[in-house]
Amino acid sequence: MKTRAPRNRTLTCTEDEVNAFSSDLLQLSNPAVVDDVTGRVINQDFSDAVPLLPRSFVDLLILDPPYNLTKNFNGHVFRAKEAEEYASWFEDMLSAMLPLLTSRASVYVCSDWQTSTLIFPVLDRHLHVRNRVTWEREKGRGAKANWKNNTEDIWFCTIGEEYTFNVDSVKLKRKVIAPYRENDGKPKDWEESNNGKYRLTHPSNVWTDITIPFWSMPENTDHPTQKPEKLIAKLVLASSLPGDLVFDPFLGSGTTAVVATKLGRLFCGIELNKEYCCWTLKRLQAAKSDPTIQGYSDGVFWERNSLSDQKPSQTKPANGETMRLFDV
Repeated sequence: MKTRAPRNRTLTCTEDEVNAFSSDLLQLSNPAVVDDVTGRVINQDFSDAVPLLPRSFVDLLILDPPYNLTKNFNGHVFRAKEAEEYASWFEDMLSAMLPLLTSRASVYVCSDWQTSTLIFPVLDRHLHVRNRVTWEREKGRGAKANWKNNTEDIWFCTIGEEYTFNVDSVKLKRKVIAPYRENDGKPKDWEESNNGKYRLTHPSNVWTDITIPFWSMPENTDHPTQKPEKLIAKLVLASSLPGDLVFDPFLGSGTTAVVATKLGRLFCGIELNKEYCCWTLKRLQAAKSDPTIQGYSDGVFWERNSLSDQKPSQTKPANGETMRLFDV
């Protein structure tokens, strides 16, 4: 096990915890009904589990498959493929998911800029592609002979013309740079609070308010491609209703399951790596006592570092060392 600094809050599981949580993981050997898989983490290869899942039970599908890169997922290595081979793999995987979706379901697919060019034609053949969200993934020190790659894409698709989109649930609260007032002196389309002057803005398809999980954040794990809770919360709030079922067949360290639970949705997830599954169950356990999502407060998403209570604060851990916490 890694030796970590005293202030490091990265979530891990001890060997005893892995053994304990493993008993709560599900593996499918026969066709399942909805109650069998609701709220469950399935520790299995998705290609074996998906054919055994119920039909038409998913209201929101969040797909975060391996990008077309060679990447080691805790001993399970996904190797980059030739473009046509990856596109074929992706199409087979997507086609297996489609029977699981309701007629009003939405689908979000994560990708990097290179993988996007391969999957868009596939998505366009099978679904109604509504938009491409590009979000700023600010991490790393950059490249010496190229522009630093710090964005990723999320393709927004639907099964049909009728679908859920709760625009008021995903507005962004921004600081007002030019606080214009009406003739009577009242604020024009903005409000003033103890935290300053803010305006609620409609969500665009460019997101610059996302922070990648890092060592001082309690949601952080050692998963190499973990998505932030704030990012997934936007997808869940926009494209599902309380009580809807959110499905993630590449669950990783469990962000989709945790966010769905915190926001009053149901979930089902599949993940091949047992340790990642156990991280998920430990995060779900923690969510029972702490349902907060960093960057989401008072029913709106806030700009990065814009809330007064999201500025650095000090607390004393058990060893007495002063720790600065950043909620971003």
